Amino acid sequence: MNAERAGLANRARVHAALGDPARLAIVDTLVAGDAAPSELGAALEMPTNLVAHHLKVLEDAGVVVRARSEGDRRRTYVRLRPEAIAAIATPALAAAKRVVFVCTQNSARSQLAAAIWSRRSEVPAVSAGTEPAGRVHPRAMKVARRHGLDPAGWRTARMRDVVRRDDLLIAVCDNAYEHLAPDHVAPEHRPRLHWSIPDPAPADTDAAFEAAYTELADRIDRLAPALTPTAPDTQESTP
Repeated sequence: MNAERAGLANRARVHAALGDPARLAIVDTLVAGDAAPSELGAALEMPTNLVAHHLKVLEDAGVVVRARSEGDRRRTYVRLRPEAIAAIATPALAAAKRVVFVCTQNSARSQLAAAIWSRRSEVPAVSAGTEPAGRVHPRAMKVARRHGLDPAGWRTARMRDVVRRDDLLIAVCDNAYEHLAPDHVAPEHRPRLHWSIPDPAPADTDAAFEAAYTELADRIDRLAPALTPTAPDTQESTP
């Protein structure tokens, strides 16, 4: 009974935290992707001090956590805790012609994400890198095979050779997301999302790549049902 009461108390804290419209708007924004506090303020037209207050309440309730960027070490990104996501519905998103998963080297996270997505959704998916490596990481291919994916045809590609005007861009690493800031990407390249997923390459262990796969699969399972396919077109790739 003590454990049951503790569980009820925790759920009550979460529900209380979500009882404010501003905090619910923050959570809705974070369901699709991670964001810096300044980005939340801009998206929700909310002053900095109010964003800080609401994030503190959400953190205390165990709804969100913050992590420092792997790219720009000065930034922090806010993300929803997995335990809090189960009770939060994914907000509807606009229809998408195609999803492009982007990471720096296009050698692990983005390749895995595109492959997982292709099994979950009818919306086509590809991957690309801002600074593509010469090959896909062997451990990424190993974890792919472990989960029934076929990496035989995987090749790295540069983002400018892949991205089209109406693609939904999903940056699966901090460096790529920061590269995709407005001064690097043409205005028509919208929308874009950010998933702050740690790079498994520095650890170079099966466990690190498995952890990346698990988080990608979890996020894709949440987002894929919210996107509906639209008819493809014949637009040329744009830089």
